[in-house]
Amino acid sequence: MKETKAIVVNWTLFFFLILAALLQGWTTLTKTSRGKIEKGETPQTVLSLYTSPNNPRNGEGDFITLKDGRILFIYTHFTDSGSGNGDFGGAYLASRYSTNGGKTWSKKDQIVLKVANVANIMSVSLLRLQDGNIALFYLKKYSKTDCIPVMRISKDEARTWGPPKPCITDRKGYFTVNNNRVIQLTNGRLLIPVSLFNLLSPGSIWHKAGSIFTYYSDDNGATWHHSKEIPNPDHVGTQEPDIVKLKNGQLLMFMRTDARVQYVSYSRDQGETWTPAQPSNIVSPISPASIVTIPSSGDLLLVWNNNGKNEDRTPLDIAISHDDGKTWQHEKALENSSNGSYCYTAIHFVGKYALFSYYSSEVRGGSVIKRVSIKWIYK
Repeated sequence: MKETKAIVVNWTLFFFLILAALLQGWTTLTKTSRGKIEKGETPQTVLSLYTSPNNPRNGEGDFITLKDGRILFIYTHFTDSGSGNGDFGGAYLASRYSTNGGKTWSKKDQIVLKVANVANIMSVSLLRLQDGNIALFYLKKYSKTDCIPVMRISKDEARTWGPPKPCITDRKGYFTVNNNRVIQLTNGRLLIPVSLFNLLSPGSIWHKAGSIFTYYSDDNGATWHHSKEIPNPDHVGTQEPDIVKLKNGQLLMFMRTDARVQYVSYSRDQGETWTPAQPSNIVSPISPASIVTIPSSGDLLLVWNNNGKNEDRTPLDIAISHDDGKTWQHEKALENSSNGSYCYTAIHFVGKYALFSYYSSEVRGGSVIKRVSIKWIYK
């Protein structure tokens, strides 16, 4: 009888030893696999907007998540009128949508907006306002001396759009605003970073340096005011600014320049005044950068052409900052073809993923949308 009990005890001990070994192996496997990038989490091209003879360019778009969960992408669809695929070529705003978090997209364009008697409409920014409505911003071009940002409001989830409201009424000129640029602060203030260009003389080309401002509205776009011009002590060719709010409450602005680096400026009064523009440590050709906050972490995400050797707009890199832009880590390439050209990025977060849209020479002057896991961004 004692012998039988001993056998039972031994088998029980053996069972628990096996179970412990299995649990230990599972724990080790879990620890080893943590952070591992699975298939589908690396950058995936989910939409390519190829061009055609009657559609020589597709570009400068932005995203918005609708209340029914769909993601709407609105971009500039150039036509064969005007000057073809140049910034003054005929164009209208078109859209595609995704019902599954950006994995796949609708096959055909839907026309969002056509405007008569203008040279061009382009450079879309979409913004969910604090009142729940959606704001659509775009550039309305009449000539090489007359271009302003315009705002329309949708109260029915982008099915229809209200009348256009000019965002600049206090002066005339050629104002540029890139796509995916307009932000709203926690106090409700809307901010648009703009670059004002002036002709050197009638019929001549623009001066290489734009005057950089922000326009702001505290009444949901009913009225707008301009900041003081950002001082430019180095007299570099500043263009195409972007802004983001930092953890310390300040605003950071990046500016494209002709000085082989991005320049930066800071505002401590919500965009009304700015510090003198100064060089950053971000090398860059004459090409814009895009900067946003990652919602899940509060870190900054920068997208730019990491190229200090020539004016080629490649590679298209991303990097993360944990300290309000002082230093950057996790640098990696979204695109790195030496023959490619990539620019004018829009960034949109959907759960554990980020969507990037940008112009790509590899789709014959069209644009692409890439879906990337945030885990891969931090890898």
